[in-house]
Amino acid sequence: MAFVMVLSWSRRIFLRFFLGSHMENFLRGHVQAFESWEHVPRVVLYDNLKSAVLERQGQAIRFNPTLLALSAHYRFEARPVAPARGNEKGRVERAIRYIRSAFFEGRSFDGIEDLNAQADAWVAGPASARRCPEDTQLSVQEAFDQETAHLMDLPATPFCCEEIRGVTAAKTPYVRFDLNDYSIPHTHVQRSLTVHANLREVRILDGQQALASHPRCWDKAQQIEIEAHVQDLVQHKRGARAHRDTDRLVHALPQVQDLLTEAAKRGEPLGRIARELQELLDVHGRTQMMAAVTDAMGRGVPHPHAVRMALERQRSAQTPPPLGVALSAHAKARDIAVRPHSLDGYDRLTQEGDDANP
Repeated sequence: MAFVMVLSWSRRIFLRFFLGSHMENFLRGHVQAFESWEHVPRVVLYDNLKSAVLERQGQAIRFNPTLLALSAHYRFEARPVAPARGNEKGRVERAIRYIRSAFFEGRSFDGIEDLNAQADAWVAGPASARRCPEDTQLSVQEAFDQETAHLMDLPATPFCCEEIRGVTAAKTPYVRFDLNDYSIPHTHVQRSLTVHANLREVRILDGQQALASHPRCWDKAQQIEIEAHVQDLVQHKRGARAHRDTDRLVHALPQVQDLLTEAAKRGEPLGRIARELQELLDVHGRTQMMAAVTDAMGRGVPHPHAVRMALERQRSAQTPPPLGVALSAHAKARDIAVRPHSLDGYDRLTQEGDDANP
């Protein structure tokens, strides 16, 4: 959206481009124009656009309440032009034609910020150096310097033009705003929150509490995250899984509660201990695990290794003694030890044969 405001006598132009034509950008154009001129005009004429006039019945006009709040803050009169009266807005129409031909045609730019920077340079340069139509002896800049004496001063604070939207966080720690997802702390999911956004920043609030502040993304279908939000969620998931394993284990084997308490006092990782004990419980059953845990606690070793050794001792104590096996004669013959013969006799025979040859 291109926002254009023109001062009536000096023809000083304010030109700004926005990514969108919603009401907040319309208000931002006013605020930035007044700040650029460092003064406020006493009357601002509007075409009958919905951002200014919601309804018109003869002389009865219903203004947009947000525009009225802006005019009250800056103390100017908002005045719509009559329908089908092009002569009442000729200064703006001619300024728009001038912008199209002298600024926009054939111009290249790299993004909205670059385009606005070029617009500011053009307004301060060629657009202000042209002759003023009301007094051709003056340039637009010289006429503007004289016109500022008839304009009003700026208020102490600018009008708030933030986009304020009510959003709802679902089960995932993100809120959707302007086609993008922005992260929030996982402790605030499934709540109604508020987004306050300007051209550079997106803030997410829960009542008066600020939850997150993100740089604004002008793309779409993107996830903008704060690393701390992701790490906190990962730690929470790990902790929840560890508690889930521990609760399941204690429910099946109440005796393990004392073991876990003692392990926690020694600084042992309870999640890993609970997983190892659960694996032993799945293999050996409840009865053997009860005895093994009691044995480990009796030895003063609250650790899965002590429980595993107690289970091994139980298994060894329960192993039946070896039984004698009757073997057949053939099987016994295979186990007979055979003493190898000495080969010295063969060596003597070989030597005697060599001595007999001449």
